[in-house]
Amino acid sequence: MGQFILRRLLASIGTLLALSVLTFIIIDLPPGDYITTYVSELRHRGDPVDQVMIETLRERYGFDQPIYIRYGKWMLNLLQGDFGRSFLYNQPVTALIGERVLLTIVVSGVTLLVSWAIAFPIGIYSALHPYSLADYIFTFIGFVGLAVPGFLLTLIAMYVGFEYFGITIGGLFSPEYMNAAWSMERVVDLLQNLAVPVFILGLAGTAELIRVLRANLLDELNKPYVVTARAKGLRERNLILRHPVRVALNPFLSTAGWILPDLVSGSVIVAAILGLPLMGPLLLDALRAQDMYLAGALILLLGVLTLIGTLISDLLLAWLDPRVRR
Repeated sequence: MGQFILRRLLASIGTLLALSVLTFIIIDLPPGDYITTYVSELRHRGDPVDQVMIETLRERYGFDQPIYIRYGKWMLNLLQGDFGRSFLYNQPVTALIGERVLLTIVVSGVTLLVSWAIAFPIGIYSALHPYSLADYIFTFIGFVGLAVPGFLLTLIAMYVGFEYFGITIGGLFSPEYMNAAWSMERVVDLLQNLAVPVFILGLAGTAELIRVLRANLLDELNKPYVVTARAKGLRERNLILRHPVRVALNPFLSTAGWILPDLVSGSVIVAAILGLPLMGPLLLDALRAQDMYLAGALILLLGVLTLIGTLISDLLLAWLDPRVRR
């Protein structure tokens, strides 16, 4: 087990280094840079463009240097905890992304736990009672959850909330806690406002997990070792939970590390509509403005969190299924 963990850690370090290089190259690929975008905005508004100031900005931010030099400086600053300065917001990147990263992790973690808590019993019940009325109902709900786009579900939830309940759905905090310092009251307010975002963001994932668990468990229930265990008189409940369910749980653990990038990439529109202060909308704005330091920091952080989640998934899989260690 120790060698397995060491191999995964070494692979994660190499993956992270390759991700940093690829991230910087991809962000630098589009023609122009943030200064070009800034000049275009000035001309669009009809403001004068000071060429001396533009050249000064290019020299100040290093846009006149080759990409490998800019990447080297960026990495050296990252090792010192300096993510650079956002061109778009004219603020340190760490100040912009600090709370958003925390909130993204909280929303993702709660969504994951809720999805598991719902999908686990429903998937087992559907597999143990295939083609029953309840199985058909769960299957229909699962298809709806997979088919309905998140942004459409968001608009429906906002309309229903306002039209029939007189409430405005949006944000993660009440107005009085929006910019307040962290306290127990603010944490409670956050938990109270998580219901709608977690439901919308987790619906598709929950429906997918139900289908995967049902299919895997149905496959395991027909294998010879289950028939043999039943023939030996093992209690049905102990048999199901100790063997087939344990094997069928592998997809739950193997996908745990993917939920954060999936939520960030798939929830950009949902987060923008609901006004959620998550990483997705900020990353979209940074990419559109070619704010390379902000975009690079967000993508790299997503990569780090994904690698950590994948490492935890691998360790849990190795603990649950000895075949993974071999």
